[in-house]
Amino acid sequence: MTLKIFKAVWFLSVLAVLARLLFGYAGWPEELIIQDRGSEQVSINKEVLFYVIVGTLALVNVVVYVFGKVYSRQEDLRTWIHALVTSINIFFITGISLIGLYNSAEKFNYESIYFIIYGSVVLILVVALVWPVYVLAQKFFVKQAI
Repeated sequence: MTLKIFKAVWFLSVLAVLARLLFGYAGWPEELIIQDRGSEQVSINKEVLFYVIVGTLALVNVVVYVFGKVYSRQEDLRTWIHALVTSINIFFITGISLIGLYNSAEKFNYESIYFIIYGSVVLILVVALVWPVYVLAQKFFVKQAI
């Protein structure tokens, strides 16, 4: 039952990141600034960035299917993979939103949203660390039947 819930949440995160990417793409200028280096700015064409993000999203989200086929009997591992990919999708939503916000003509205090950016990275790290902790707990605390 837990796997089904995580599958649904993962699917909704895929839809959310695709919707955010499409809406972001529609509002992006032709050249996007992706990094400021003092007086120098690094920019990229919006089509190039769009296809790089789509390719990265495809690679990350295909992991769910690969693990589903390879580890079809290990429901706990598949549940964890769904959670991990969902947290990565949340990071992509945050990043795409930040790119759009940074390239808009609005004046914005970026220091007020650092907790969101770092929070999505912390979420990935926490979910990534859950599996090793779970495996160790299973090894040491679950009694084996003789």
